[in-house]
Amino acid sequence: MNGHPASTTHQGRPTAPPFTTPPLAAVYEMRTLRTDAEREEAAALVQDRQRWLAMRRLSVPAQADVPALFRYPQAKPAGLFEDGKLLACLIPERDPGLGWGEGPCLFLGCVHTLPDHPDDIMRLVTLWASDFAASQGLPAVRAEALARHSLDADPIAALLRRLTDMGWVIRGSGTGREGERVARLELAAEHRPGLSTLIACRVHAPETAPDDRGSA
Repeated sequence: MNGHPASTTHQGRPTAPPFTTPPLAAVYEMRTLRTDAEREEAAALVQDRQRWLAMRRLSVPAQADVPALFRYPQAKPAGLFEDGKLLACLIPERDPGLGWGEGPCLFLGCVHTLPDHPDDIMRLVTLWASDFAASQGLPAVRAEALARHSLDADPIAALLRRLTDMGWVIRGSGTGREGERVARLELAAEHRPGLSTLIACRVHAPETAPDDRGSA
């Protein structure tokens, strides 16, 4: 017994405890991949995406073993999950010395999404990245999209139109980090206070990349 009388009404009956609604869990979760199994799942998603692209005669990176990058714990890859299902994976880095763009940034490396998924996964990644960059005090998000041909030609033109509709700005093209021609993309960082009800974030604060793997 705690020695305190129970709360009562004026009729002497105990009062019911106040009713509270537990907070709803977010629909999606972006988190650093914590286990070998999660990193292997991300590597498999990358392989599936690359096969999907190759079957449609779309560009696939030729220089880098991208699946292997997701098996490397020190890279701190992250994944977007829905009810435990991996929808996308990427490697977030802080200001990796891209050779283009002004000021520091959150760089999204090796972004891959689940093929043939009905939801617009890239829009979710965009919302998260903009908010996460702002939370880290970074003014912008940058990314690179493989573009072996003119940016005005499909299929890269169609992808870029979708990304600009989401708020990305095209900063021209050039040599990417893996030595291939890419489209350069930039997104303004923006605090989104209500986003946590949609996407829970459990991503490690990104570190500055240990090396500069590409040139401008």
